Amino acid sequence: MNRVLTAVVLLAVFIPALFFASPLSWALLIALAAAAAGYEWARIAAFPAWLPKAYGAGMGALAMAVYTLSSQPYIMLILYAMAALFWVLVAPLWLAGRWRGEGFFVRALVGTLVILPAWAAMVGLRERSPWLLLGLMALVWIADSAAYFAGRRFGRHKLAPGISPGKSWEGVMGAGVALALYASAISAAINGLRIPGALMLAAALLYFSILGDLFESWMKRLAGVKDSGSLLPGHGGVLDRIDALTAALPIAAGILHFVHWI
Repeated sequence: MNRVLTAVVLLAVFIPALFFASPLSWALLIALAAAAAGYEWARIAAFPAWLPKAYGAGMGALAMAVYTLSSQPYIMLILYAMAALFWVLVAPLWLAGRWRGEGFFVRALVGTLVILPAWAAMVGLRERSPWLLLGLMALVWIADSAAYFAGRRFGRHKLAPGISPGKSWEGVMGAGVALALYASAISAAINGLRIPGALMLAAALLYFSILGDLFESWMKRLAGVKDSGSLLPGHGGVLDRIDALTAALPIAAGILHFVHWI
């Protein structure tokens, strides 16, 4: 019940803000979420006891500082490029090598690369079209839900048992099937969006959403915690809800800046 009620409250705030808030109000709302995520990151990254609140506040302030410069397109592109470098090159090696990333400055930098570009993507994609942002977020949510149910029903072969024992290859395949149907339906509904392009985008975002989920799972495993926080009853912390989005949305924003499928 806590999980359902929390989801209802979140949607009651998120959906009206997505479609009706001013650009500044939207950027501020997402900056508050980024601040909460920064605080949770600092805690699971074992920052000194006095730093998590300061790091979270700094993350929110940095997001709004970027917003003041966002009229310059290259600002957002730099963040998308930094996110792409991290998620394409660093994160897979990090997980493959089971790196601990010890050291305050390393973990502070990684937290910024995880959270700030995701904030930028939510601001930039919403500016382009609220429906576009909602459609991309729905893609990640559908993948997550399909993977969960397919994994529970058919899961036999573990995806990454040393990182997240609950995830399976069968869950990934279930998510792939669900996204193929979703992408096909969306491409049929949107004039000019071709099915091959929609499927390629869905496949890319499925990969990065799983990578984002696994990366946060690994950091939580290092910290010895199940959830990143307790801000959202029944759901854990903010990072627990946006882990897949932190990787998928900046990649999507970067791709769609150059490839005009929509």
